[in-house]
Amino acid sequence: AGFIKSPLSQKRLTQDSVELHCEAIGNPIPEIQWWFEGNEPNETYAQLWDGARQDRVKINATYNLHSTSTIYIANLTSDDSGMYECRASNDPDRNHLSKSPKVKWIRSQANVFVIERPEVKSSMDSASVNRVLSCNMTEPSSAIEGHKWLLGDKIVKEDTESSTSTSYTIEGKVEEHSGIYQCVYKTNPVIKGEILVEVPPQVMAYKKSEHGNEGDTGVLTCKNPSFPAVTSWNWYKKGQEVSAPIVNGSGRYIIKSSGNKTELRILKLNIEEDTGDYHCNATNSQGSGGATVNLRVRSRLAALWPFLGIVAEVLVLVTIIFIYEKRRKPDEVLD
Repeated sequence: AGFIKSPLSQKRLTQDSVELHCEAIGNPIPEIQWWFEGNEPNETYAQLWDGARQDRVKINATYNLHSTSTIYIANLTSDDSGMYECRASNDPDRNHLSKSPKVKWIRSQANVFVIERPEVKSSMDSASVNRVLSCNMTEPSSAIEGHKWLLGDKIVKEDTESSTSTSYTIEGKVEEHSGIYQCVYKTNPVIKGEILVEVPPQVMAYKKSEHGNEGDTGVLTCKNPSFPAVTSWNWYKKGQEVSAPIVNGSGRYIIKSSGNKTELRILKLNIEEDTGDYHCNATNSQGSGGATVNLRVRSRLAALWPFLGIVAEVLVLVTIIFIYEKRRKPDEVLD
């Protein structure tokens, strides 16, 4: 027996992708093949293989206890519309050129409709106090049942209007609301537009003040929560900005930077050399920004001072009591 696990009818947009799954059970384990028939009147079924259609077709199959096969087609075009057929057979003569197989191929079908992608024109009005993001769709392929605006995975606005245009207003400082915005049209299939809101790095220090013990490793960290991502990070020590930035691996410095985060490690902290302000600077396509972290290095004995103070107080108290008891006159014994 063989069957396609995916929906038997799927709608897709041009430039999208589609994936179909097929399973077959039998003994011996059957082979699975994929065939395609287009919508043109004269088209007949043609076998598909891994790498077909200019390497847009990928087929993965496993044969373990039973057969499973997945066909994936990327960057769909209107020519990809048609009937996709999964065929399974375990007859030894199934692929013989002259002999007819005793066991017929078991077939399962799924129809894929590839619709021309409507154009979504997106824009951003930077003239007003609050930036307005807009999307306008031309020639929708199906009825519009509403809109959604997304910032990353978060829904920032949603409605049930049927208009081909939709807008979203960023309230407050745009530096605090940068990122990749999507306008989503609730159609079948879903249509999306994209707007990039880009700002210079809004760098923040994890902690404005860090403490470390002499001889230990000090760790200073900065991050950039804004979009786009940082392309380069630099660290400076206050008073050394005129000279070259701190070089990774030089002296006792180790710098680890990845995307929107950077970390400066200072090995074997020294009170005299390492205490002070450190500046992290980030650069992206929109400009640069930075933050300052203050590092305080304490002596290893710093933690002992409170304990030693308590001990000293106890010793002074005991000494006073001892002297007082020695000098006190003995009480008269009552008759």
